[in-house]
Amino acid sequence: MRTTARKLAVMAAVLPLGLALAACGGGGGSTASGEGGGGDGDNTLTVWAWDPAFNIYALQEAEKVYQQENPDFELDIQEVPWEDVQTRLTTLAQSQETGELPDIFLMQNNAFQKNVLNYPDLFSDLSGSDVDFSEFPESVVAYSTVDGTNYGVPFDNGTAITALRTDVLEQAGYTVDDFTDITWDEFITLGEDVLAKTGQPLLSGQAGSADLPVMMLQSAGASLFDEEGNPTIVDNDALTAAIDTYQRLVETGVLVEVNTWDEYINTLVNDSVAATVNGVWILGSIQSAEDQAGKWAITNVPSLDGVQGATNYTANGGSSWAISSNADVELAQDFLAKTFAGSSELYDTILPGAGALANWIPASESDVYGEPQEFFGGDAIYSKVVGYAEKVPSNNTGAYYYEGRDAVSVAITNIMNGADPKAALEEAQSTVEFAMGS
Repeated sequence: MRTTARKLAVMAAVLPLGLALAACGGGGGSTASGEGGGGDGDNTLTVWAWDPAFNIYALQEAEKVYQQENPDFELDIQEVPWEDVQTRLTTLAQSQETGELPDIFLMQNNAFQKNVLNYPDLFSDLSGSDVDFSEFPESVVAYSTVDGTNYGVPFDNGTAITALRTDVLEQAGYTVDDFTDITWDEFITLGEDVLAKTGQPLLSGQAGSADLPVMMLQSAGASLFDEEGNPTIVDNDALTAAIDTYQRLVETGVLVEVNTWDEYINTLVNDSVAATVNGVWILGSIQSAEDQAGKWAITNVPSLDGVQGATNYTANGGSSWAISSNADVELAQDFLAKTFAGSSELYDTILPGAGALANWIPASESDVYGEPQEFFGGDAIYSKVVGYAEKVPSNNTGAYYYEGRDAVSVAITNIMNGADPKAALEEAQSTVEFAMGS
């Protein structure tokens, strides 16, 4: 998620049960001293994380929960922007100064496998911990699983949703039910009719971004890489279908492209479009438009037509907690198992406090998650989204996820400008293969 959207989402957290779900992107702020963790037996864990209003707030509340049974326990929380977390990990791995690692650090989901594969000496195996990974969506656990070994505890929820303006749909004679469990072909047909009757496109998106096609790809359990990590950009039926769908969305006017992330957010809050498909964290930005309260609803995402394994569920973003090889592993495992992987009290606190929506499935059974949300027409959207998360297909991000996504973004731009699709995708695959050194 972009930094600007993160700031907007944090602002929205002041709303009742606001969804400031922006922790999946890189935060700003001061860097920390860089002092490491390590099992020194002092009942303190050092943690690296970004975003004071979201991740760090969640850690502070988790500390309080754990202190109920362990009053001498403390967290040494060090604010480290995501970009700096990645830089530090790379530097420490190359210098073999693992003693400078904290006990726990936050990791973007799409970067998790790359780091474990490239720097295995930085991570501790969590498979023998008390964390019950079956209580998290399989697709989310897969981000931090390498060769059958668990290295991360899922935290913030990146499940994708379709958010729709019900007042605009009503003008065109539709309801949110007409957009539930549908295909992208059906979505385009409905979108053309809404555009003709109301003058409003359904969607907007940042030109040059592959986010929506990549979400379409995961909705079918497909990836830009095979199980061995080799790029599969060429002759990838699901990717071809996703790009073709995106192109038709733009050509029909159902999706309008804008130049920047700020412009995309503005289309949602200034009545320019009637819907969006994105990670659930986007709802924080939507709720910043207080005059639109009661005019939004959410449902699942469209599925790709004619693609094997196609579903109405996908994700965009999210993060997980990792325990370092320098950690007090026993204490760190117990802390995570009893908080982020075991405390409804924690999630009931951080949902209204920061919009931190759980990946931990039992959290959705609480009264807090089941409360109707007036902004979304009285729907209990939080428990609904956790239910969606359980159905998101797993896919292989691989060690070169970001290189693959960026190369496909360029290919899509070229295709939209008239390039031959096959040639554009061949060039994208060659770019990734070069980055991989193959």
